[in-house]
Amino acid sequence: MNNPVQTLIRPLSYQSRLDKRDADVLDLVVIHCTELPDLATAREYGERIRYETSGTGNSGHFYIDRDGRIECWVEPLRVAHHVRHYNRRSIGIELVNRGRWPDWYAAADQQMTEPYTAEQTDALRGLLAGLTDQFPGLQWIAGHEDLDRGSVPASDVAAEQVRRKCDPGPLFPWGEILEGTALRRLKPEQ
Repeated sequence: MNNPVQTLIRPLSYQSRLDKRDADVLDLVVIHCTELPDLATAREYGERIRYETSGTGNSGHFYIDRDGRIECWVEPLRVAHHVRHYNRRSIGIELVNRGRWPDWYAAADQQMTEPYTAEQTDALRGLLAGLTDQFPGLQWIAGHEDLDRGSVPASDVAAEQVRRKCDPGPLFPWGEILEGTALRRLKPEQ
């Protein structure tokens, strides 16, 4: 991988079962936050098999810890399961952040209050530079919340609906990230 930032390669145990794809289908990067307390919990969550037919689970391609360390859990030429309807064309990048953890769907606590670290945003900018060099077809960037706009019943108030996905959330520095890349923000209809 030709990234200007150091990336630790730590494939998920089921990476070889994820569908392969050609580089020319890649045109989108999707930014997520883990909504988990730390990278170790994210790894445990990523290793869980959720799809019996394929023997795979939910996963992003890259994970960026609070200290800026980048790990690659799924090789970019494999389809990771990180966002509904956009997986085949996208690379998923997860930033470690508590988000709404521990109860993602509690109506009483939908606030995302943990800021992203400077180390994370610096690492993200470097990773995006490397990915756009490696995959020239990349032209779009979106947040998970931009693409998955569904609602679910709240876990604490059954009659109330909450957003399924809110990441990377209101504290993500879109202006800073967009300023340093040629990628353009994807509108949900594109």
